[in-house]
Amino acid sequence: MSSFTSLNFLEVTNEAGAAPRPPSSTPFSEDSEKEVEATSGKEVEPVDSLNLIGLQQKEERTTLIEEQLSETLEKESDVVSEKSSDFIVFRKCKFAENSLPSQEKNIFKDDGVSEYVEKPSSGSLETDNVKSIHNEKCQDSVGNGESYTSQEENESSEKPEEKLKKTMRVQSNENISDNTSVAHTSLKSCASVGTGFEKNFELNSILSAIRSNGFLEGRAENGAMVEEAWETLQKSYVYYKGKPVGTLAAMDPTAEALNYNQVFVRDFVPSGLACLMRSASPGGDPVIVKNFLLKTLHLQGWEKRIDNFTLGEGVMPASFKVLYDSHRQKETLVADFGGSAIGRVAPVDSGFWWIILLRSYTKCTQDYTLSEMPEVQRGMKLILNLCLSDGFDTFPTLLCAAGCSMIDRRMGIYGYPIEIQALFYFALRCSRQMLKPERDGKELIERIDKRITALSYHIQKYYWLDFTQLNNIYRYKTEEYSHTAVNKFNVIPESIPDWVFDFMPLRGGYLIGNVSPARMDFRWFLVGNCIAILSSLATPAQATAIMDLIEERWEDLIGEMPLKIVYPALEGHDWRTVTGFDPKNTRWSYHNGGTWPALIWLLTAACIKNGRPQIAKRAIELMEQRLSKNGWPEYYDGKAGRYVGKQARKYQTWSISGYLVAKLMIENPANLPIISLEEDKRISMPKLTRSISF
Repeated sequence: MSSFTSLNFLEVTNEAGAAPRPPSSTPFSEDSEKEVEATSGKEVEPVDSLNLIGLQQKEERTTLIEEQLSETLEKESDVVSEKSSDFIVFRKCKFAENSLPSQEKNIFKDDGVSEYVEKPSSGSLETDNVKSIHNEKCQDSVGNGESYTSQEENESSEKPEEKLKKTMRVQSNENISDNTSVAHTSLKSCASVGTGFEKNFELNSILSAIRSNGFLEGRAENGAMVEEAWETLQKSYVYYKGKPVGTLAAMDPTAEALNYNQVFVRDFVPSGLACLMRSASPGGDPVIVKNFLLKTLHLQGWEKRIDNFTLGEGVMPASFKVLYDSHRQKETLVADFGGSAIGRVAPVDSGFWWIILLRSYTKCTQDYTLSEMPEVQRGMKLILNLCLSDGFDTFPTLLCAAGCSMIDRRMGIYGYPIEIQALFYFALRCSRQMLKPERDGKELIERIDKRITALSYHIQKYYWLDFTQLNNIYRYKTEEYSHTAVNKFNVIPESIPDWVFDFMPLRGGYLIGNVSPARMDFRWFLVGNCIAILSSLATPAQATAIMDLIEERWEDLIGEMPLKIVYPALEGHDWRTVTGFDPKNTRWSYHNGGTWPALIWLLTAACIKNGRPQIAKRAIELMEQRLSKNGWPEYYDGKAGRYVGKQARKYQTWSISGYLVAKLMIENPANLPIISLEEDKRISMPKLTRSISF
């Protein structure tokens, strides 16, 4: 049963039909009511003994009804989920004209139980009415998607027994005639929900609005978590000559710094996005993003030498740090282009992330002067020339060494990993928007267009795996020659791992990890699939299927803490041969099936773009239960992500900023275009034709 099918709605407005005011936060009680009467007692007209008796009867009956409501709520608490709430709005009687100020005042509230006093239209103390709509009617309405609309019902035209079934009355000291009309009020007047809704609406849309507006009890706690995240993020700022130029990787006071005291290019991306998305409100800081882009561009121009070999001119640093030169009495920058990394591998993804963040800055701030600077144009061209240079490649994908991306250790991603291909495609499309055609720019744009077309076709056709395609690969013939070959990469069906047959659902699919001659890496990689959705590398149908897969395999890919960076983990013989007995990448730990909260922003953006924000909300709620309490760790271990990683740093900056970006996007989906590209209809897919010889 839906968590909202057993709600109790008790709603009323004033007799003039005015919409109620939002409730205050003061709990409702008898003492509170007496306090209100005391505040206006000097101006209320005196009442006789009969009126006092009537008031006493009213209070007794009100107490009785409140007890009945409490019993009902207690009985339903085991059935209704934590997200469900009972919205109750009391209709309060009108006081004398001179007994209250002219403005309406909110008096009471208790979790949706509100009582308020409005300026009267008559000079006497009128009736207090409480109207209740039965649970059964609410359940039927929610289940059928019906809505309540305002309508007048006259008691004189109905039987007393039927009227008694529809309403409960708490009478005041005055007598109520049998023909008094009681209006069934539209739900739009419920003070707990708020005003401003249209007269006719779907009840389900109201419930969705309630969820998105954070009506849950944990709203205050989550608000404190967001505030803590912003404060911690600002403490991680790194300054160079008095200007913020990035954020530290982590600020764990209990662990050795190692290289976590540096500014990593890929780690800063969610921090930069958080600052950009918040730039429209107080506290936003797009300047740090601009400074970061310019400073890393300056580092790109340095001579990059590892041992006796000089790296390509366009290589971006993996990270940098600010040091104080006591001899020169000034600050200096120290960059790492891979020479200090674990595997001594240059970061292929840094240049792509830099281009993507540059486009995000331009999109958010509308400051085109930065991307049009000659130095910035040259920096983009240097990065692209590294990737588009001629070689021996027969595929449009980019050949990479192991450890060249976020997974910077041996994990079997050498070759053509999906993460690099998706980032490559994303960077190509971003550059296409920002490059100026002057000088050699026009020729470069033409090369980009050709590569985009070929790359999108290659990824969509050869990397895609769903139930049907898996069955086709399972039936592949081998040793095929000529252009008519179906098994173009000569993949041996016996190389398909056993786990993928059980993992693949009938509904859903994903882009596999790697495709090269005689090799397919069937593992799921989150970053590559989410980037493929955001860049529109995946077709709309494929993007939908990826979201379907996440829902179908929630326990495997999300578990108790989002999100698995790769699934499944390498174990036993595979772990020994692929990772080289890596003690940090044991099964379900770190890069080998570990859980990385920092990736939540990628999932959230992909879900919003695909029209499935509920998936992201569910993942964010899981994260909010533990992430802050555990000290914002870098990663979690275990198949379900239950344990804080054995070597995880606390107060990991991109765990913090990733959460903030996810919250900013889920609260305001208009932030999505900052990090997303729509499908380009101009990218024409090549037509498949049979060979003449065939």
